Amino acid sequence: MKAAAIVGYKNSGKTTLTVELARTLQARGLSVAAVKFAHHGLDVAGRDTDRLGKYCTAVAGLSDETSMLIWPGRRRLEDLLPLMRADFLLVEGGKSLDVLPRVLVLREPAEAETLKPELALGAYGAVTASGLGQLADVDAVADAVLDKGFLLPGLNCEACGRESCHDMAAEIVAGDAEPGDCRAFPENLRVECDGKVLPLGPFVAGIVGSTIRGLLSELKGYTPGPVTIKLD
Repeated sequence: MKAAAIVGYKNSGKTTLTVELARTLQARGLSVAAVKFAHHGLDVAGRDTDRLGKYCTAVAGLSDETSMLIWPGRRRLEDLLPLMRADFLLVEGGKSLDVLPRVLVLREPAEAETLKPELALGAYGAVTASGLGQLADVDAVADAVLDKGFLLPGLNCEACGRESCHDMAAEIVAGDAEPGDCRAFPENLRVECDGKVLPLGPFVAGIVGSTIRGLLSELKGYTPGPVTIKLD
């Protein structure tokens, strides 16, 4: 899944950009999911999450008080299980997130220093900062996030040779690495749930693989070699 965050302080215009970007991506034929971070109670009809819901297949809201997930219309339980499945995940807020790139919405240039500019694809609008490219309109933002959007698993497993997923993300944004350089999906063990491959990292993969082989070794007919297990 490709993903990007729109990050800025209160009244910077990040909600307006997020809604417009969701509309633009939808108009380009993509399904969009959105996550809104807040430090207060989450919105109701006519507010931010409701505005995003007009263009998104699902909208999540996370605040200090409440967590919520909204789908438009009546859905069955089975529809809710594969949470937030879409072509693109759009996050509003989430300054601490460091597993995906971001677009900064600034009120003044100095704000960029506290918004992890190393993860920024650029700054939207008239206000930018040293070292950041300017994304003058929503189409420019859409082009940037579609070209360079990504989402790392956040395991911080160090299998890629970096100390954290943040370091890997910063290198990807700088063009010194690619999302495919992530090693959280080992080739010798693949765990898939409802069509989604789960990140493991080499340490967990070793434990899971050894445990499975240990259990299977007690079964009649078991011989060492590749193992396929299907569980519905």
